[in-house]
Amino acid sequence: MDDGFDRAASDARSKFLHDVLEGLSGEQKSLPCQYFYDATGSDLFEQITQLPEYYPTRTETAILKAHAGEIADALGPHTLLVEYGAGASTKTRILLSALKDLEAYVPIDVSEEFLLHTAQLLRTDYPGLRVHPIVGDFMIRLGLPSDLKGQPVGFFPGSTIGNLSDEEIVQFMAAARDLLGDDSQFLLGVDLRKDEAILVPAYDDAAGVTAKFNLNLLTRINRELEADFDLTGFQHRAIWNDAASRIEMHLESVRDQIVQIGGQRISFAEGETIHTENSRKFAIDSLLPLFEQTGWKLNKQWLDDKRYFAVLLLSAV
Repeated sequence: MDDGFDRAASDARSKFLHDVLEGLSGEQKSLPCQYFYDATGSDLFEQITQLPEYYPTRTETAILKAHAGEIADALGPHTLLVEYGAGASTKTRILLSALKDLEAYVPIDVSEEFLLHTAQLLRTDYPGLRVHPIVGDFMIRLGLPSDLKGQPVGFFPGSTIGNLSDEEIVQFMAAARDLLGDDSQFLLGVDLRKDEAILVPAYDDAAGVTAKFNLNLLTRINRELEADFDLTGFQHRAIWNDAASRIEMHLESVRDQIVQIGGQRISFAEGETIHTENSRKFAIDSLLPLFEQTGWKLNKQWLDDKRYFAVLLLSAV
C-alpha cells in the first residue's frame, strides 16, 4: 500500500469537505468552481465548448488559427509552454503545430485522470514532444521540473481568468511571473463585454449540457463526501450581473429541503441558490493595471472581427 498516496487522497478529501461546508455556511451559499472538474465534469465541459450557443471556444480558436504564425514569431524558438487549466488541450494543438523548436509542454490541471489521458494523446500525436503534466490547482504556487529547458511561456486560454476576482487575478499573475521568471511571456485569452442576449444562452444552452455540468458538482459531493443531495431538488440558473460585468451560475433549490454532508445538516429554502461560478467579461483596459502591478505589460493583442474575444500577449518586466 502506498501510504503517501493514501495521505494525499485523505488530505484532498478533507480540503474538499472543508471548502464545501464553508461555502454552504455563508449567507449566499457558494461552492468553489474548481471542483467542477472531476472526469465527468471535464468531459461535460468539453461538450459545452462544442455547443452552438457557446461562442468563446470557437472564437478564440479562430483567432489562434488566423494568427498562429504571428504568435509563433512573437514567442520565438525553443519555447517551454506551460498551460494553466489545460483540460483537453484542444486549442493548444494550434500552438504546438506552429511553434518553432518547441522544447516541452507542461499542462497543469486539477483533473488527474483527464490530464493524464490528454498527455498520452499528445505524446502519440506529437512524437518527440516532451510532455510533463502537473496535477494541481493552478492558483497554488507550483514549481517546474528542474530538467526542463527553454524560454518559458505561460498559456491561459478560454478566459478562465474570468472565474477570478481582481485579488485572485493579482495572486495568479504574480505566481505565474515568479514561476516563469524574467524574460518570459504569457498568452492569455480574455472574453470581452457584449450583449446579454449573446451571453446568457452561452451559459444556459438549449440542450441542457451546462445544466448537467453544474449539477454534476452535487453528484461529485454525493460520491466523494457521502452527501445526500437530491438532484431533482435543484435547477440550473445563469444570470447576467451587469454591474459586476459577469455571468453567474447558480443552483436553485426548487423546494424547502435539508441535505446532509459530512455529518452536518444544511438547510435550503425554496428559491435559495448556491453560487457556483462567475464568468467575468472584460474591457481590456480594466485588466492592464492588474497586469502591471504583477510584473507584466501588454505587448500584442489579437481580436476577432466582432470583438467578442481577445488573445493578449504579455511580457515580463
